[in-house]
Amino acid sequence: MVRRRPLGRVVRALSVTSLFTDIGTEMIFPLLPVFLTSVLGAGAEALGLIEGLADAVAALLKLGSGWLLSRWPRPKRLAIAGYTLSSVVRPLVALAAAPWHVLAVRVADRIGKGTRGTARDSLLSAAVPIEDQGRAFGLDRAADNLGALVGPLVASALLWAFAGELRLVFALAVVPGALAVGSLVLGVPADAPAHRAAGAAAPAPAVVAAPLPGRFWGYLAASGAFAVAGSSDAFLLLRAQELGVAAAALPLLWSLLNLSKTLSAYPLGGLADRAGKLPTLAVGFAWYAASYWLFARAGTAWQLWALFPLYGVFYGLTEGVGKAMVPELSAGGRRPLAFGLYNGVTGLAALPAGLLTGYLWKLYGGPLALEVDAALALVALAGLAVLWSARYTPNATAKPTNQP
Repeated sequence: MVRRRPLGRVVRALSVTSLFTDIGTEMIFPLLPVFLTSVLGAGAEALGLIEGLADAVAALLKLGSGWLLSRWPRPKRLAIAGYTLSSVVRPLVALAAAPWHVLAVRVADRIGKGTRGTARDSLLSAAVPIEDQGRAFGLDRAADNLGALVGPLVASALLWAFAGELRLVFALAVVPGALAVGSLVLGVPADAPAHRAAGAAAPAPAVVAAPLPGRFWGYLAASGAFAVAGSSDAFLLLRAQELGVAAAALPLLWSLLNLSKTLSAYPLGGLADRAGKLPTLAVGFAWYAASYWLFARAGTAWQLWALFPLYGVFYGLTEGVGKAMVPELSAGGRRPLAFGLYNGVTGLAALPAGLLTGYLWKLYGGPLALEVDAALALVALAGLAVLWSARYTPNATAKPTNQP
């Protein structure tokens, strides 16, 4: 049995940051649909607009942060700014008195996410050689999803203890946010490089300036198409509410989903390193389409308790693997810029995705909206098939020095 290299201090510290960040986020997120609809009187279209616009703002900033990091390689500073902003503004949803207040908080939170996302991905990619990218991103996603598992459990316990005080739960999300920033500040060395792993030689200027290859652009197009199909998981919580899942049980259902995501992220990331990232990603796209079709066909609450963990495997197949494809396809180009483009394009697609699903939901009902998302995922899968048929191969020249 081959002994695999340890992933190192930077990967562990960033994973802890992701863990606490998602605890804070997921103390709030699974409760937003019921808060918007039952407390603030908003509808499904408002939920789609809020989530889509917030993610689109984050995407624009991811594009900008990728460009910035390719010229100002100080990813730790950018990451600290983003995590701090999110940690401060996220609990302010407790003060919301109208849907637009929630929109303002979510947009500010996503500004923080857009600022930090590409910086974090660049730090992770630079910390390990190319053949360990799947494991590194898989561990980070596993920690992120563990936080998404713990956060709703904390929220549910607080709701039971304080008789449904949603606003109190939202306010207490400030605590894990502070711990997330602390892990980043203390665990990642100052001015850790965005471009290469520790000990690697600095790339030549000609390499840094090289254009991104055509295979990266093909992958970016397929990923963007799939992101249009990937409407917010808040709609799945809305579907659960429609089928009779009680508000107090929604955080538990959300935790079940995130348990599945946590358990699948790291092993499936390692599998992708061995079996190939592109075929693993293709299975993930197909898994998503099948899951959404089943959500559309579900007719009782108990079916949702089975479908949520089944759906969670999709994240293990795609979330970390999709990011790990970026250095594999862009080595020899400008890796921070490539991460910025990938995060930006897939994030920008959240706005049309959210609006499409929200308005289809309003006009024709949840089942049809989810079936359309499943069909769009199959279109994106065809795009991956085109990339495969174009004789895609992993970057054969990529070395463990992890140059961009």
